[in-house]
Amino acid sequence: MLASEIIRRVREIHVRTGRQVADVLAGEYISAFKGGGIEFDEVRPYVPGDDVRSIDWNVTARVGQPYVKRYVEERQLTLMLMADISPSQDFGSSERSKRDAAAEFCALLAFSAIQNDDKVGLCLFHGDIEQFIPPRKGQKHALRVVREVLAHGQDTPESWERSGNQDPSLWQRLFKNWRTEKGGKHLRTANHGTDIGQAMEFLLSVSKRKSVCFLVSDFLDDDYQHALMTANRKHDVIAVLITDPRELEMPGVGLIALKDSENSVTRLYDTSSRSFKESMSSAGKERVTSLERNLRRKGIDFIHIDASGSVVDPVVNFFRMREKRLRR
Repeated sequence: MLASEIIRRVREIHVRTGRQVADVLAGEYISAFKGGGIEFDEVRPYVPGDDVRSIDWNVTARVGQPYVKRYVEERQLTLMLMADISPSQDFGSSERSKRDAAAEFCALLAFSAIQNDDKVGLCLFHGDIEQFIPPRKGQKHALRVVREVLAHGQDTPESWERSGNQDPSLWQRLFKNWRTEKGGKHLRTANHGTDIGQAMEFLLSVSKRKSVCFLVSDFLDDDYQHALMTANRKHDVIAVLITDPRELEMPGVGLIALKDSENSVTRLYDTSSRSFKESMSSAGKERVTSLERNLRRKGIDFIHIDASGSVVDPVVNFFRMREKRLRR
């Protein structure tokens, strides 16, 4: 992809998502996340009208009169976008690939975050951690996040390291230390598939404060749910599944050779076979249903995005669901 084309597509996403953030997501983002975290401030004497549930019974018993705990809302959030950039993300049967949909989703969240004075960071992963951008504020930073999701791989590792701050931050040092502990810089191999578990381990190693983490992937991986649950104990992890319609329903076009972009294995299939189409459709829909059911059972929120459809509608529905849950 040429640099001029990357710039053009980033601008298109910025214009489109910027309007959507202003018109649709302005209040939804705040309602879904703001006020969700609270910090202890002080203990003060009880006054009529205070919520009796906030009474500190230990202090009350010690001093002989009622005292209540006072909390303040944690106003600033850290938003972490964990984006899968495996080869399967480049698949798209319509005008937009799964990676394009992921970039638009990340843009919506990034621009919503900076509009509310929150920080947003990015981690790109596949079989290894491909790139890490520490959380920051500002529109320029948000645009860089979108560009990297959309076109990572066009620049060398040295170029993106130079594009940030010249002085390595704590986050960047942690990134290098983590790579050293894992045996140095891992190089992606043709048969090295997506490793979501490793991405979650990296999140825990670099993010010491609680963050809201959106894990954007097609989840073509195994043995990652334990790592996901571990990360969710410290962070607020939301799983975002991106699929293409042709992954759920294959058109009948005769014999075709399909190559697995995760392991490079090529197989021949007869798409005109009714049994093949039905089994493929059933397996694809069952994978989505099973993934959502298992994640929700483990307390992890779930968003499903169709790469050929709207990205905004699933996000708005998720925000409204979170708002209702916080009000309970």
